[in-house]
Amino acid sequence: MRSGWMAAMAVAAGLVFAQGARADPVEGTWQTQVDDGAFAHVAMAPCGPALCGTITRTFNAQGEYRSPNVGKVIVRDMMPKGQGHYEGRVWRPSNDKVYVGKMDLDGEWLKMRGCVAGGLICSSQTWARVR
Repeated sequence: MRSGWMAAMAVAAGLVFAQGARADPVEGTWQTQVDDGAFAHVAMAPCGPALCGTITRTFNAQGEYRSPNVGKVIVRDMMPKGQGHYEGRVWRPSNDKVYVGKMDLDGEWLKMRGCVAGGLICSSQTWARVR
């Protein structure tokens, strides 16, 4: 009887761990919109309790190229707020500025917003999930 109880506890512990280890639905690779003649692939992954996005590939009208921005973090400290909404910061490479950022997940689309001046001036893009 003792071994059956221990086996049941091990299965229960495994289920709790598996639920806690679930990937955030934003994790993965996203393609940005064209900004200043180029676009990028951004890998979204955990960074502590938040999510961050790192530029992994860059493209322009001639195709893929090696931008000096490859490897840089563009989405910073995005914290989930529920129902596919996140808040943190975003960096815009074309002007090297960091903005108060928000993102909203809608299936295979990620709406990104960056604002300054308390939200009076904002810019947005919609990113597509890369398969």
